[in-house]
Amino acid sequence: MAEEMMVKELERVVVRFSGDSGDGMQLAGNIFSNVSAAIGNDICTFPDYPADIRAPQGSLTGVSGFQVHIGADKVFTPGDQCDVLVAMNPAALKTQYKFCKPEAIILIDLDSFTKKDLEKAQFVTENPFEELGIRNEILEVPISSMCKESLKDSGLDNKGMLRCKNMFAVGLVCWLFNRPLSAAEEMLKEKFAKKPIIAEANIKVLNDGYNYGANTHASVSTYKIESKGIKEKDLYTDINGNKATAYGFIAAAEKAGLTLYLGSYPITPATDILQELSKHKALGVKTVQAEDEIAGCASAVGAAFAGNFAITTTSGPGVCLKSEAMNLAVIAELPLVVVNVQRGGPSTGLPTKSEQSDLLQALFGRNGESPMPVIAAKSPSSCFEMAYMSSKIALEHMTPVVLLTDAFIANGSAAWKLPDLDQYPKINPPYVTPDMAGSWTPYQRDELSGARYWAIPGTENFTHRIGGLEKSSETGIISTEPDNHHKMTLLRQAKVDKIANYIPEQQIEGDPDAELLIVGWGGTYGHLHSAMEQMRKEGKKVALTHFEYIHPLPRNTGELLGKYKKVVVAEQNMGQFAGFLRMKNPGINLLQYNEVTGQPFVTQELVDAFTNLLED
Repeated sequence: MAEEMMVKELERVVVRFSGDSGDGMQLAGNIFSNVSAAIGNDICTFPDYPADIRAPQGSLTGVSGFQVHIGADKVFTPGDQCDVLVAMNPAALKTQYKFCKPEAIILIDLDSFTKKDLEKAQFVTENPFEELGIRNEILEVPISSMCKESLKDSGLDNKGMLRCKNMFAVGLVCWLFNRPLSAAEEMLKEKFAKKPIIAEANIKVLNDGYNYGANTHASVSTYKIESKGIKEKDLYTDINGNKATAYGFIAAAEKAGLTLYLGSYPITPATDILQELSKHKALGVKTVQAEDEIAGCASAVGAAFAGNFAITTTSGPGVCLKSEAMNLAVIAELPLVVVNVQRGGPSTGLPTKSEQSDLLQALFGRNGESPMPVIAAKSPSSCFEMAYMSSKIALEHMTPVVLLTDAFIANGSAAWKLPDLDQYPKINPPYVTPDMAGSWTPYQRDELSGARYWAIPGTENFTHRIGGLEKSSETGIISTEPDNHHKMTLLRQAKVDKIANYIPEQQIEGDPDAELLIVGWGGTYGHLHSAMEQMRKEGKKVALTHFEYIHPLPRNTGELLGKYKKVVVAEQNMGQFAGFLRMKNPGINLLQYNEVTGQPFVTQELVDAFTNLLED
């Protein structure tokens, strides 16, 4: 009688898929993530891939990785280190082993560890494990040859058969963690709906990988992660930040009763928003892929003038080009949302890596006094909320708004509870009313918000002209009067400042009487929250406040920061938000923790740094 496998229950596990750029590691990671989300686990993912279109096969620079953290309850980061590393070739092993825990299981494709493969990865011996000092449990599986044997009657050529080997690895990992294959099979059927032979081949290999693990007892034990945090009545899906951003704009347009218009130009890592919105013509969404960044933004300004809800999407280099058209929206006081999915800079920089270094660009990167609201999403799922709220601010306050996300949360995914739109606030643009006819001027304002009233071109008795030249606050005609320019500058700034009355006050997580307050913003939330919780478990009095509304700052910001003896601002730049906070709250002493690596924070490194600050 065969020995029964031991099944260990875990609270959480981190799996990292890695291989050549052509090995399909992003697809493998996405499928395993979706399988886990489908059975109720919480997930947080980190796609980590090179900027090369196609690096030399087997090279160190061409390694593509995908890390997923699966939890029985809520997880906030993709994990510092992995419990399982899938390394499809020697280059993946060499570059990704540093992410392994000492007790991690390493799964390799034995067929891809030939002498030639080892030389490509710059190993000097024929034993890469000994050379790297690896003492982990190694699952050496001849994945490539087994795929070819499995698909020998499929009609696929050799190259086509080998393209399926990523699914063998997924099947084996699904066996290791007792994941059902049904969700993975459905994903493959959907992805290859127009190529049923490819779908069938991948599904067969997926099952073969699972069965290989079960039949050979590939590991001494398997594992399971039971779901604890999700209520049965709630509906969840796996979503990445770019898709959530697109959905947030669709929801806002629906709430506002307006046509959604996107003028954009493809740029990593923001292109997926354009691609996602282009799929939704049935919902009245209009997308234009313009000839360049300037045209994309300028067309959105025109669409806003015409009465649409207009947005434009890009990354940092694109914002440089859009700045003139953004300034036109500032002086014309038109509603526009500019999405900046931040990446490593300057210039082309690190196109596929993440940074928070565009904050000052968003705040001040235009000519003249050009105040613009800036808000930032903190997680993949919060991209929906912040896309919605940036839309509400733009449309109700007649201003362009910058929404900052970053490559980490834009490409990363999390379990997302499907929203009930009835619970979201209404969006009411300040339209002109019939009784204003005859007395209305283009810069007549609502007394409470300071927003000018919006007359859609073609509305009878509301003919008007706006543009890039300064206008009279009283008549709306071109004016070069010094006092008028000063007045209009103050009015535009006051309008943005008053938005603070319409956003929530800043909240604290952790100990109200903390000895150290951690301050963050944007996509670093998960790591900072995890660091705070780890320190609290160690008996330290720590709190976290994480900003989503950057400009204007929440009304209670100064009072909140002034309560704590030690305040540290942690961000993935050289101190941009810390500098802005000092500018707005002079006299407050702020410490800093800064990294610009293109990689997410490492939770343990945060804990060590914050502990040193606390004990200094």
